[in-house]
Amino acid sequence: MLKNRIASTLAIALMATVGATAQAAAYPEKPVTMIVGFSPGGFTDVVARLISRHLEQRLGQTFVVENKPGAAGTIAANMVAKSAPDGYTLLLAHSNSNATAPALYKDLPYDVNKDFTPVAMVASTPLILTVTPKLGVKNMDEFMALAKKQSLRHASSGVGSSQHLAAAQFGKAAGVDLLHVPYKGSAQALNDLLSGEVDMNVDSPPLMVPNIKAGKLVGIAVVSPKRIPLLPDVPTMKESGYPGVTMGQWFGVVGPANMPKEATALLNKNINEILQLPEVLKVLAAKGAEAGGGSPADFAKQIREDTISIQKVVDEAGIKIE
Repeated sequence: MLKNRIASTLAIALMATVGATAQAAAYPEKPVTMIVGFSPGGFTDVVARLISRHLEQRLGQTFVVENKPGAAGTIAANMVAKSAPDGYTLLLAHSNSNATAPALYKDLPYDVNKDFTPVAMVASTPLILTVTPKLGVKNMDEFMALAKKQSLRHASSGVGSSQHLAAAQFGKAAGVDLLHVPYKGSAQALNDLLSGEVDMNVDSPPLMVPNIKAGKLVGIAVVSPKRIPLLPDVPTMKESGYPGVTMGQWFGVVGPANMPKEATALLNKNINEILQLPEVLKVLAAKGAEAGGGSPADFAKQIREDTISIQKVVDEAGIKIE
């Protein structure tokens, strides 16, 4: 009798283990939603759709991209932070919402380090200090000579955005007064830069490179440690005499805190493999972006370090959200 009870207990335990394993292996067993905190057509949206399409193909389940723009991506980030931690609601996080925001919003409704499960870094882009041809300058020396004579207007995609912080960091390092003109997105800022309504902008390659190559804008310096292949003749800030000016943008997948480890590991594995595909690398390179990758722990470390460094930039520049 005792042997029968023991055998029965072991059988039940084995069935439970098999059932749990099967349930974990079933992810995803329904459509997954990928939230984007910016409008369709921007680089964040492009990255989200690129990754989602390949995840669909590999995991055999629908990945739906939903755009929830507003407040530099923080509205979307808060939605995901407050969602069920089951792996079926993800965020294509941007450094603005998941690294910069804590330094700017004192009442931010989420904690970037505690309320999310980092899955994988997907891509990063440098920023490029770019001016309208109407200024009549072609390099940093000519730009600085003009900036010391008059206050230049710099556009950005919004107060506290990476573009705003990079320009503020540069202005402080160079000792020049730059008048900030915030917009509700990079596209609007670019339009006014092209028309000459503003003098300069510090934005990412997807927007700047095509216009620089077409002669519609002038690239002055790349805000990154090395020159970018798409603009080999544009020097870095370090080469231009401002080694302390460093700012970029990153894009990565996160979910709510306490996501199932199995789902996190599965997504991380597939995203890392997707980022090695030639067609994906080609899309990213064409936009001036570098592929990311690495473990969830690597991504978590990146976020922690960036919140500290960006807080320093914000404090030194005296940037405040009214």
